[in-house]
Amino acid sequence: MAPTLTDVAKRANVALSTASRAFSDPDRLGPQTLRKVLAVAQDLGYAPPSARATESPADGETATVAVVVPDIANPVFGAFVKAAQGEGWHRRQTVVLADTDLSQDREREVITHLRDQADGLIVCSPRLEAEEILAICGRTPCVLVNRETTGSDCVIADSAHGMRQAVQYLAALGHRRIAYVQGMQRSWSNAHRVELIRTETERAGLELELLGWQSETVAGGTAAAASVMASGASAVITHNDLMALGVIVGARALGLSIPEDLSVIGVDDIPFAEVSQPSLTSIAVPMAKAGALSLDLLGQVLAGERQTPRTLRLPTQLIVRASSGPAAAPALRHGTTAGRATKDAS
Repeated sequence: MAPTLTDVAKRANVALSTASRAFSDPDRLGPQTLRKVLAVAQDLGYAPPSARATESPADGETATVAVVVPDIANPVFGAFVKAAQGEGWHRRQTVVLADTDLSQDREREVITHLRDQADGLIVCSPRLEAEEILAICGRTPCVLVNRETTGSDCVIADSAHGMRQAVQYLAALGHRRIAYVQGMQRSWSNAHRVELIRTETERAGLELELLGWQSETVAGGTAAAASVMASGASAVITHNDLMALGVIVGARALGLSIPEDLSVIGVDDIPFAEVSQPSLTSIAVPMAKAGALSLDLLGQVLAGERQTPRTLRLPTQLIVRASSGPAAAPALRHGTTAGRATKDAS
């Protein structure tokens, strides 16, 4: 595996941003620090990004944009990529796709490889920290989606409005204890949503049971169903829709009825949400719009139209469907489950 800028920073005992400046803006470093970083880079065999992306493509030349997503199998990222490709078509940009399979190491390798192959990169819902991504990209323009920093353009699907609506909706239906099933530990979106649901449940006077990290898949949701049931919550919000669908499958296997015994709310509003049984209440996240805006922002930079980074925040919205309903009294809820189990046994 080729040495990375992170390896250089660790060996030179400097911050990642300092190591990055040694190649992108060396005049900002003191002579001694610059010499140390460059010497370590040479010793490790580190190859800095080329400077070819600092210039806009020549007139008439088609720019190549690399879009990096964590999991193309998740429909929400499929919608993002489709919209990005549509915007790229109108801009005469060639859009290439890379899937990192939710892996930090693969994400690091993919970005390192693509920084010299593409005129610009869009990194969607990354697992790496923003500072490391920008350091790897070097002079290659980059737009980050669902990861916030002042060093590059960012597009944020802000869950604040949708999460507030979801919590207030559950409170109005009589729910007093809500569980939240987390996504993966390195997900910025997960951390953002945890902070939001803590704030909103406290504001509404509700109890929150924060459950552990899970794979952001149907299987991850199914695995969390027993913990949801054990929490005593009458409603659950999951990190994404795939996990919500998995919770429904797992809860049913444990004898619960949706939404009579447990209300379930997901996040993303993927197409499957509307056709699932029952149809899934979800917080709609405008990822298609985020895909188009990301290409637009990057196109402005590649065309030399601006240099100051921008952050765009896109609002979310609760979509109510059949998987959520009024809270049953705890005794009634457990009694219904026990009665159903007794009936099945007979």
